[in-house]
Amino acid sequence: MTNDRLIDRLVGDLKPVRRRRYGVDIAVIALLCAIELAVYLAIGPVRRDMPGAMQIVAVWWRLASLGLIALVGVAVAIASFNPAVSPRRGLRLLISLIALCLAAGWLIDASRDGWPALATRIDWRNGLQCVYEMTVLAIPALLGLGLLMRRGASTDSAGTALAVGISAAAWGAFVFVFACPFDDPLYIAIWYCVGCGLVTLLARLALPIITRW
Repeated sequence: MTNDRLIDRLVGDLKPVRRRRYGVDIAVIALLCAIELAVYLAIGPVRRDMPGAMQIVAVWWRLASLGLIALVGVAVAIASFNPAVSPRRGLRLLISLIALCLAAGWLIDASRDGWPALATRIDWRNGLQCVYEMTVLAIPALLGLGLLMRRGASTDSAGTALAVGISAAAWGAFVFVFACPFDDPLYIAIWYCVGCGLVTLLARLALPIITRW
């Protein structure tokens, strides 16, 4: 068999691939997240003092930080579904953004006498409950981005999985802010990092296997 005939046989059954439209992917994830947030605010255990809590700087710090991390993470993840785009630069940006947000929380907390009452402030029993709820709330975004990743053709599945995990984790934590009764920056920094870290680890381990092509 000649080379030309072999090539013709290999490409004979191929069909044109529809070009990915980033706007559609972003719209799908935005709609999914909007539905989850609306349902959670309507029937979820939203804190009763939420109107008053909106006057607390730590609440706005959480909403702004987590919302920004989720937005940047989604942008990095969706862009990396394209095989020609590496997520590594975006991941470095995400890590820097997370560090900046944690530093902002430290500044908010700097005026408090937290060390003598460290164990009380950490409150591990409630912290574990927060981790559980954040993880559950991250699942819709994680599944949505995971399906989009499966449809894509990322050449750096590990990096893309990290971006998906970080953005889904940040979104789950963002939604949970509306129910979380704790405003102590130390408590938030510890347990939100644990919850987001677990979701990111899950995405890193599972998505490269599930989306392998």
